Amino acid sequence: MLPKQKTWEKIMSSLGINNNDDILIYDNSDLKSSCRCWFSLLYFGHNEKKIHILNGGLKKWIFENKPTTKDMTEIIESNYAANKKENLVVSLDQIKKNILSKSFNVIDARSLERFEGKVSEPRKGLRSGHIQNSFCLPFNLCINQKTGEFKNVEKLKELFNQNENIEKRLDPVFTCGSGVTAAVLAYAYKMVNNDYIPKIYDGSWSEYGKYPA
Repeated sequence: MLPKQKTWEKIMSSLGINNNDDILIYDNSDLKSSCRCWFSLLYFGHNEKKIHILNGGLKKWIFENKPTTKDMTEIIESNYAANKKENLVVSLDQIKKNILSKSFNVIDARSLERFEGKVSEPRKGLRSGHIQNSFCLPFNLCINQKTGEFKNVEKLKELFNQNENIEKRLDPVFTCGSGVTAAVLAYAYKMVNNDYIPKIYDGSWSEYGKYPA
């Protein structure tokens, strides 16, 4: 899912973003796109203290009658330089080895129906089911559906602690269908545990589901 470093640098530079900029991300997709952008910025080395997400996104902003505009933003191209943090991404090989070693918890952001293989995958050529020894926590359970905001920290803690079989000493690696909603869980878990270094299996089921069980 992640682009090549040169591609990312070109995108950021074309938007006029500099390495030391504070960045506020918002979307209109119940935080999915915002969280994925947040993770991408982290992966390519932007200072995590300078990356922020507008909780509730454009939906809540408009609902609260906050100002909007149709004017285009003037952009002055920059020269953004990325610095990849490859430890934030877990590979297929690491996922396969973890099935036996159980070195980290794998938490799946897809719906329970998809996790249990009760429905077909939306992408062609993928089998149904989930990664062995992984756990299911649908990403939308972290979000207040009325406001589009993340639930408060106490409720998020309850969500992450509700599965008694999860080994609490081990850090989680998040997965989903294509690496997008996994970022929602990573951000939510970061809200619960600020020391957590976000980790995503970026290939997710789009990669893992191609192979025989």
